[in-house]
Amino acid sequence: MNGRTRIVVGISGASGAALGLRAVELLAGLGGIEVHSVVTRSGERTLAHEVGPHALGRIERLSIRHPCEDIGASIASGSFRTAGMVVAPCSIRTLGALAGCILDNLLVRAADVHLKERRRLVLLVRESPLHIGHIRAMAAVSEAGAVVAPPVPAFYMKPQTVSDVVDATARRAVSLLGLPGGGVEWTGENPPPAAAV
Repeated sequence: MNGRTRIVVGISGASGAALGLRAVELLAGLGGIEVHSVVTRSGERTLAHEVGPHALGRIERLSIRHPCEDIGASIASGSFRTAGMVVAPCSIRTLGALAGCILDNLLVRAADVHLKERRRLVLLVRESPLHIGHIRAMAAVSEAGAVVAPPVPAFYMKPQTVSDVVDATARRAVSLLGLPGGGVEWTGENPPPAAAV
């Protein structure tokens, strides 16, 4: 590698586009991380609707963005070494394509590369309620090595705003990549008192 840890962030068209943006922000802020991103056409639309017209530009400033149609991009090859990938949010369309090995765009191809190379792949699958087809697709990608992590709020952290929920969920996704400094750690309901000075 080039001395920097490479991480790929995929953003598909499911609701929850702010999760992908926040993951990019967190990774870019860790230092020593080279962030690569790929956003589907539906993801672009959802980002604009849910976050605002500035969101895509922010992703482009903080990462190396690859067009979703460019299946010849660096992240489409197993020879391009990365430390992991997170898809936030992961639509059911993306989940189903990955489960069925239908590699028709760069996001799914890059995710499949992470599975075949036995690298960390975290999927924030965004759908509810679930039918048996969704559950079988989640089981298939889990058996292939992915971590399926639906973006469920951690209410025990007592979030006050939607931004708090987005931040905590994105931090959890980053921590599932095995990177230090990305996650929020539970210290117990009754942490021990601070030592006397």
